[in-house]
Amino acid sequence: MNRRDLICSIALITFASAAFPARAQTTGAERASSAAKPPSDKPFAEHFIALQLSDSDPKKERLVLSVASNLQKAYGQDKIAIEVVTFGPGIDLLRDTNENRQLVDSLVSQGVRFDVCGNTLDTIERETGQRPKINPHAIEVQVGVGQLLSLSESGYTVVRP
Repeated sequence: MNRRDLICSIALITFASAAFPARAQTTGAERASSAAKPPSDKPFAEHFIALQLSDSDPKKERLVLSVASNLQKAYGQDKIAIEVVTFGPGIDLLRDTNENRQLVDSLVSQGVRFDVCGNTLDTIERETGQRPKINPHAIEVQVGVGQLLSLSESGYTVVRP
């Protein structure tokens, strides 16, 4: 290797290390401080899960509800925070007339949160002239996928059953 090639290589390595710094290893204490913060209604939660529902399929609706129920039984409703995030066709689970309404209401009473995508509701209203009637226990979030991202970044595990 001649001197010119050596200088170019060093310059390239210097540029790359400045442009793409190495990720620092996190310590156990740092990981613990970045763990999910329990919702105010679940101060003792140790596990955090977001269930994604983006399909209008009664089997998937029942599966999501079953997963939420089974997790509560396995960990205890005080030890797990569960948030079901619906968007696109998945909002059908939270329609006021859905056949699973009683199961949704029962899970809400046990501390499970149900989010409905406001963008999806707006789109349906724009296309049909009428906003869908949604279960009053559902929490409208502006962007369903954005809610999943936010939950993931705050320590929730996102699962799509």
